[in-house]
Amino acid sequence: MHTPTHPATRAWVRMPSGRRLDLLDPTPFDWDDADLALGLARTYRWGGHSAWPLPLSVAQHSIAVMLLRRAAGPLSPLEELRELLHDAEEGLLGFDAISVIKPFLGDAFRDLTRRLEHAVFLRYGLPAWDARSHAAHKKADRLAAATEAVHVAGWSAEEVRRTLKIRAAVLGEDPLAVHYGCRPWEPWAPALASERFLAELERLKHAIHD
Repeated sequence: MHTPTHPATRAWVRMPSGRRLDLLDPTPFDWDDADLALGLARTYRWGGHSAWPLPLSVAQHSIAVMLLRRAAGPLSPLEELRELLHDAEEGLLGFDAISVIKPFLGDAFRDLTRRLEHAVFLRYGLPAWDARSHAAHKKADRLAAATEAVHVAGWSAEEVRRTLKIRAAVLGEDPLAVHYGCRPWEPWAPALASERFLAELERLKHAIHD
């Protein structure tokens, strides 16, 4: 019989679908795809700070990273799905910790996010990162971060290099604008970010199983 590790503490949150996600002991069945898409669309990068009227969601960032990774070389649908879901645990948690506070959150927070990430990988059948695929992913992720810092959060390119310590180039063309025909660099409203993320998730799931 399973013995709860935290019997006296409520650690679950209610998803919009009505499912309950136990943050300390998550399973792959604790959310549905729409819950995840909405959570990522309402979770913001850069601490919610933005030079635009709206902040940048993790959902929008995740699609951008997927497109950048695809542009760097051919990917299978499963590899694309792993790119799309690379920050999925942040949508379940509803929190994207900015880099400067991560050292202060400690091992307990790292363990929590790893458990959520593990549940995501199990639910969607994602393969573990190997050294080559993870290096390619991090290159795309840093490229997205450098570009967001300048075009969304309002940092200068010099500040990105000196203060943020990101050595990636800053893109001049927005891959999302090319893909969707939207205004370059503009953060999407949560409803639109959720809709587009969910559409990409469903597309890739169908491609994997066809």
